[in-house]
Amino acid sequence: MIRVLDKSFEVFITKEEIQQEISSLAGKINADYHDRDLVFLSVLNGAFMFTSDLMKKITLDCEVSFVKMSSYSGVDSRGQVDELIGLGNNISGRDIIIVEDIVDSGITIDKIITLLGPEGAASVKVCTLLYKPDAFKGKKRPDYVGFSIPNAFVVGYGLDYDQKGRNLDTIYQIREQKKQRNSMLNIVLFGPPGAGKGTQSERLIEQYGLIHLSTGDIFRANIKGQTELGVLAKTFIDKGQLVPDEVTIKMLKAEVSKHTNPKGFIFDGFPRTIAQAEALDVFLESIGASITSMISLDVAEDELKSRLAHRAKTSGRPDDANPEVIQNRINVYRNETAPVKDFYKSQDKWLMIDGVGTIDEITTRLFTTVDAL
Repeated sequence: MIRVLDKSFEVFITKEEIQQEISSLAGKINADYHDRDLVFLSVLNGAFMFTSDLMKKITLDCEVSFVKMSSYSGVDSRGQVDELIGLGNNISGRDIIIVEDIVDSGITIDKIITLLGPEGAASVKVCTLLYKPDAFKGKKRPDYVGFSIPNAFVVGYGLDYDQKGRNLDTIYQIREQKKQRNSMLNIVLFGPPGAGKGTQSERLIEQYGLIHLSTGDIFRANIKGQTELGVLAKTFIDKGQLVPDEVTIKMLKAEVSKHTNPKGFIFDGFPRTIAQAEALDVFLESIGASITSMISLDVAEDELKSRLAHRAKTSGRPDDANPEVIQNRINVYRNETAPVKDFYKSQDKWLMIDGVGTIDEITTRLFTTVDAL
């Protein structure tokens, strides 16, 4: 979570997601405009960053021009536009793509298209990184859309709040007020190998009085204690099969029931699938609780590999020193968590924390985020 002027914002679209979608948009445009005489009109101020990254992936022989319409101030759109400034290209008989950072009401786009009418363009289409269908009132809907988003205020990646925040490489969504939650603080904590999840879990437990629930620890305790569920789980493990979600959930239920009036739980290593996440929601609802947030520690792969290589010198774990094993562990983490992340994101419960810095710096970010839940 970040603060811009007097408002708090939380991560909405990551820089990786932005770049992936830009690659997809560029691929479509490259295919659609092969051997065409194309001019991009980038609408300032907001679209400068999107245009820059988009152009790096456009392989066509084209031109780029930057135009400006004055229509935004602060959080709210005034719903009015002025004349088009900066069009220096002859666009007669040429194909035009208007590049916008965001299309909400659509008033600006309609006005630009009207002003371009006398110039005699062969065609005019619109490419936008963000589109708010619920706020749209215009005539011309965008032809190329990166992300369709709710009608909430966003900042970053060219988008500003009173001229601040344009330089951010991630898109953030406004967080007007603290979310309402029940008395229990239940966190799903995720982080790739080497992200420092174990260290930060310990600090969360100490700070908020939470109970750590690790499916790995629960499995081992049940198998060692030869409980009915442990014996059942072992039959699957011995066959090299995944333990069914039903068994895992029953183990979690049994573990949770051991604690009277808990302040909350940290779920470590669970859920790993949407089915598990749904089952966990049903179980928590049955005891009058819910997941408060899924918090993900974000660390670049190069940094993860460096940390794990350094850890190998003292951990005695051979897999920490093997680059292929490290890469596989990171890949498995990314593949497993992607659908779970989307599940909690759809519930507005996914938060990302910058996992780079000193341990204390990361802890401060984590506590700030949790305090705002």
